[in-house]
Amino acid sequence: MIKVVGIRFKKAGKIYYFDPDKKWINEGDFVIVETIRGIEYGQVVVGPKMVKEDDIISPLKKVLRLATEEDIRINQENKEKEKDAFNLCFKKIEEHGLEMKLVDIEYTFDNNKVIFYFTADGRIDFRELVKDLASIFRTRIELRQIGVRDEAKMIGGLGPCGRPMCCSSFLGEFYPVSIKMAKEQKLSLNPAKISGICSRLMCCLNYEHQVYEENIRELPDVGDRVSIIGSNRTGIVLDINPLFKTARVSTNKPDGTVEIEDIDGSSLKVVEEGVLKQRHDDLNLDELKELED
Repeated sequence: MIKVVGIRFKKAGKIYYFDPDKKWINEGDFVIVETIRGIEYGQVVVGPKMVKEDDIISPLKKVLRLATEEDIRINQENKEKEKDAFNLCFKKIEEHGLEMKLVDIEYTFDNNKVIFYFTADGRIDFRELVKDLASIFRTRIELRQIGVRDEAKMIGGLGPCGRPMCCSSFLGEFYPVSIKMAKEQKLSLNPAKISGICSRLMCCLNYEHQVYEENIRELPDVGDRVSIIGSNRTGIVLDINPLFKTARVSTNKPDGTVEIEDIDGSSLKVVEEGVLKQRHDDLNLDELKELED
């Protein structure tokens, strides 16, 4: 077991483990660490804890020091310089006539590099732009193309639910989201209703997916013939509700009429599979696939 602290360099950014190096460090402290990008300023979001060696990426770098007042001042100055650099880079992009959208700018703490984040529909030849920026800032310049999800995370905003977007408020990293998740949760497959501001499937579809999968495994499939435990009746499953673990079953009554009722999945036993062919949704699946990322 190894003692570590978890540090973030951006709000809702990925958490990285560092060795506290016998320093008295608490959650919420600002610290200075060395990364592959150089010296960085970050915040401790996970206090000292013991983890298995298999859970870390070696070699584990050490925390250099707790941030001093001077370090905090430098970080604030960098934030101010980023605003000026954004406006300057925006003008240069227009001058070069490049089809790219500038999203964000980041100075490394030691000012050894300035990173420009942008989005574009395809590949961009920005070599002349880099030369211009390097002559102005007189430091290393990196232009990094990002996707629409990363753009939304950096810019922030309100999601369809009315709350701040998950990616920009607490979600450290993105996880795969698929149309299958929306189908299993019985959500409308209208792209406008299941996609977020980034025009990709909403991240929150993934939150309860495991529970839905577990509940679906305990229910019969749509189209199965089932017997109702405790009675001599059988019926055909028309639909299932994974959230409440119930199935909508069509049964024939003695008088020849059909009764449709919602029955708890634990009261059903499959006697024949696939009696009723499932109806395929009349949807543009290609359009829906474009929402996946």
